[in-house]
Amino acid sequence: MIELVKLSKRFGSLHAVDGLSLSIQRGEVLGFLGPNGAGKSTTMKMITGFLPPTEGKITVLDYDVVQQTREAQACMGYLPEGAPLYPDMTPRGLLGFCAAARGLTGQDRKTAIGRAIERTELGGVMNQRIETLSKGFKRRVGLAQAILHDPPVLVLDEPTDGLDPNQKAQVRALIHEMSADKVVVLSTHILEEVEAVCTRATIMAEGRLRFDGTPVELRKRSRFFNSIELHLTGSSEGAGRAIEAINGVDSVQAIQTADGNNAMRIFPRDKQALLAPVTALISQRGWQVEHLFVDPGRLDDVFRVMTRDGSTEERESSSAPEGPSSLGKRETPEQLTSKS
Repeated sequence: MIELVKLSKRFGSLHAVDGLSLSIQRGEVLGFLGPNGAGKSTTMKMITGFLPPTEGKITVLDYDVVQQTREAQACMGYLPEGAPLYPDMTPRGLLGFCAAARGLTGQDRKTAIGRAIERTELGGVMNQRIETLSKGFKRRVGLAQAILHDPPVLVLDEPTDGLDPNQKAQVRALIHEMSADKVVVLSTHILEEVEAVCTRATIMAEGRLRFDGTPVELRKRSRFFNSIELHLTGSSEGAGRAIEAINGVDSVQAIQTADGNNAMRIFPRDKQALLAPVTALISQRGWQVEHLFVDPGRLDDVFRVMTRDGSTEERESSSAPEGPSSLGKRETPEQLTSKS
């Protein structure tokens, strides 16, 4: 439904987007992740026809966005960055104006406005001037105009920006509900949003694509994926060395705890599952377990590694646990937090 082929955008000497190619299918919710200035909003503005690309091609439902801009835009709903709205209008007036601009008349117009109001829960503020609304309500008005004509393609730039936790949950549920027969492209800097609503995640940095896959695949890139945090109490002398001897264990790092318990983090080789052999050894030795946690991977860890400066090789090598064994080093919780 959306095809980007070697898409580039330059502003003078700044290469905001550099050779981006993506194919997005019906039913996908694609999340654009990246630091500020990565090229996410610029890409969305090109997809929606508000910025012409310097190079490359964009098609939406087989319409060339540059050559057939109005036809492509008729198929899209767009929530821009910051949700720009007419401040002196009311949500009711704005949605009526947008419905007319979309060619909706009569009962179709009334039905579309009512559906958008219900989906975004704007009923209580429909007759207030937009300039008096909170940031969260302004965002919801922007979302309402984007979904007003029930478009097959939705492009949403930071759709939950400014919303409280309850409103975020409502908007995420709405995106999930609408995505079955649409394609949804959204940008976000909130990592939890990717897992909450996206079926596919991309990471951009310096205008280039650094990752394209599922949120689960993204978690698997974390150096903590399938590592085990284990806290033992009582007599567990030599536990670290015994665990380090398990086939598949890459390293064991000691963790300093306030209560002085024997605590460690167990890193697997090639990120394989270690829960079964570790628990078997615990049972065999009769160790008392206070805490055992299998880490599913940390998105913030992957994000930082993928978006910082350096080559792919440097990013991959820096994502591995340090050294074959760190049992001799006892790390403070602050040190472990800074690493994660």
